[in-house]
Amino acid sequence: MTVKRGSAAITVSNPFAALRHRNYRLYWIGMAISTTGTWMQNVAQPWLAYELTRSPFLLSLIGALQFTPVLLFSLFAGVLIDRFEKRRILFVTQTAAMLISLTVAILTAAGYIQYWHLIITSTLMGFVNTVDMPTRQSFVIELVGREDLTNGIALNSAQFNLARILGPALAGVIMGQWGVAVCFFIDAASFGAVLISLFFVRPYPTEKTPMPQVNIFASIGEGLKFIFHREVLFLPLIFLAVGATFAMNFNVLVPVFSIEVLGQEETGFGLLMSMAGVGALAGALTMAIVARGGPRKVFLFVFPIVAGALIVALGLTRVYIMAGLALMFASFFYMIFMASVNTTMQMNATQEFRGRVMSVYSLIVAGSTPLGNLFAGTIADRAGAGVSFIVCGGVILVLLIPLSLYRRARERSRMACE
Repeated sequence: MTVKRGSAAITVSNPFAALRHRNYRLYWIGMAISTTGTWMQNVAQPWLAYELTRSPFLLSLIGALQFTPVLLFSLFAGVLIDRFEKRRILFVTQTAAMLISLTVAILTAAGYIQYWHLIITSTLMGFVNTVDMPTRQSFVIELVGREDLTNGIALNSAQFNLARILGPALAGVIMGQWGVAVCFFIDAASFGAVLISLFFVRPYPTEKTPMPQVNIFASIGEGLKFIFHREVLFLPLIFLAVGATFAMNFNVLVPVFSIEVLGQEETGFGLLMSMAGVGALAGALTMAIVARGGPRKVFLFVFPIVAGALIVALGLTRVYIMAGLALMFASFFYMIFMASVNTTMQMNATQEFRGRVMSVYSLIVAGSTPLGNLFAGTIADRAGAGVSFIVCGGVILVLLIPLSLYRRARERSRMACE
């Protein structure tokens, strides 16, 4: 169905179209369970790190180390993904992640956990995610085909953000009642759901382009050239680099903001993180509904600016419910932006380059996190979490508003010449 809004047309489609594919349905259920456990761990780990150190900077260092391997090695991972079967890669990465979470759970339950343990396990998880993230992103098309790709990506975002609602809320209650170690045990067990689903998944055959045995650095260079010479890929990635660096520091700033500014404890913190999940889930479902229309320019070049303005508003508030609403709406706009960039990458990448294109996407999304975490954590350490939110949101506005206006002016100039 097509709904007209002035001169533009929005194509409304079945928001659950990708679930008609058995492979995707199994994978989606497994990932939904696992991601809920991961979000419990995402809440438990920063809380534990802050309890052990009482330092926003040391808390940010944990987040930075978890994503540093992505920053350093994502491009190499892309070459690996283009050469090997994605399903088998996921078996290895998901098993490794389960063992790392189980180690943290045992150390915490036994009372032996120390800050340096979190340093090591976070770094190891970063190496796993370096391969796992772009593999999961580029695996979707093998489960749903090209026709339902946008819907499949949107539903992936939906399950991720449904877990983002449930996981933190459950973690807050569990940490308050039974302690932080239980969250890590649940996370470790949840990886079993993905491994079981992968056992039954039989991906659709894809057209394989033989990759010549060239130097790995040459393969990386070919992938980067493929992106650089296509503005439809390159420009959204520039916007993504800014947003991923300065918008996605909630894991570092929200625990500190919750305790020091809003006066909350475990349950209040968990619910605050869940509010961010509510907004992101709504954004993912919005993308699923308009999936057939494909990503729109307003999603790519305006929504990240709106998210930046809301992050500034979050830093200015001292009221719990207002902070929750700011988090929710910032997450809504940013999630639509992220899903739009993801879809743009996959729809405009050939099968030969898809792994490398998505490795660059993952490099920007996760690899920028160490820089953003350290930037936000350093400011929070010296001036408070509220000021850090204001600065991060302000940087987004200062960088992206001129770039968005420049892009619009170039587009009008091209149209005038045609």
